[in-house]
Amino acid sequence: MPLRAISMSLRVAPLVVLALCAAGPARAVEVLTGTLKSAAGRGEIVIGYRESSIPFSFVEGKRADGTPRVVGYAIDLCGEVVEDVQKAIGRPLKVRYEPVTPDTRIAAVAGGKVDLECGSTTANAARRRQVAFSPVDFISATKLLVRKGSPVASYRDLAGRTVVVTSGTTNEGILRDLLARLKIAAQVVTAPDHAASFAMVKEGKADAFALDDILLYGLIATDPADGPSYTVLPDKLSYEPYGIMFRKDDPEMAALVAATFTRLAESRELRWTYERWFLRRLPNGERLDVPMSDDLRVSFQLMGLDAGE
Repeated sequence: MPLRAISMSLRVAPLVVLALCAAGPARAVEVLTGTLKSAAGRGEIVIGYRESSIPFSFVEGKRADGTPRVVGYAIDLCGEVVEDVQKAIGRPLKVRYEPVTPDTRIAAVAGGKVDLECGSTTANAARRRQVAFSPVDFISATKLLVRKGSPVASYRDLAGRTVVVTSGTTNEGILRDLLARLKIAAQVVTAPDHAASFAMVKEGKADAFALDDILLYGLIATDPADGPSYTVLPDKLSYEPYGIMFRKDDPEMAALVAATFTRLAESRELRWTYERWFLRRLPNGERLDVPMSDDLRVSFQLMGLDAGE
């Protein structure tokens, strides 16, 4: 489909949201369905967050009330979605944060425990049978983290060695399939979250850690004591497009999320948000220095951003 036609089709979604807002608060609640209706009824919207998916969704200290201070690229994007949800409903909502893990995140969305999952979740075909996704907000690839000077310089060096993956991630299946296809006799073990997986490599319990490259860079950058001792190997083992998760079969919510991304792309806020988390200093003072990929530029361009500027 031509770029102009795709761009015009993406602009249809905001009309649904605008129609709801124009109807006024009382009228809007009457016509709402799905997530918008349930959020309006509860008076709150629930954000699923990750504790160590840097820089997408992670905990950085505590708020004044003692609750975790959740920050990150995906958290900022979800905040924009929440803003548009409140406009569509016609009144403010309480925002509650609920922690999720790679193992629990899909069930939490599908079962209604959280309304939006704002982390680093790959939007693949298998998952789309259970949940829905926003437009792509990042594109990553599975790579291996090893200690500098390790004899493992490629996935082909994994024979007889141990590789850790975080349970519930796509990386596990990708790695197991690769090892089986190439007949590489390596042991694959799991840990409950990214921090625990990294700890296994530090403690010598695993020779390598397979995860999306940007998350590996984040773990290294936010660990000033040990991070410089590790490196990420260049081999790309998979293609991982990320998105924000929400419940499937919810056309009003899908239209609103698409409208939010279109608004952010057209205003260039999407690009600025990316730069804030991937090019500028993180809360701990470190930088990831990960420029936007060409693939992601094209994806954003289709949503209205002139990536050439």
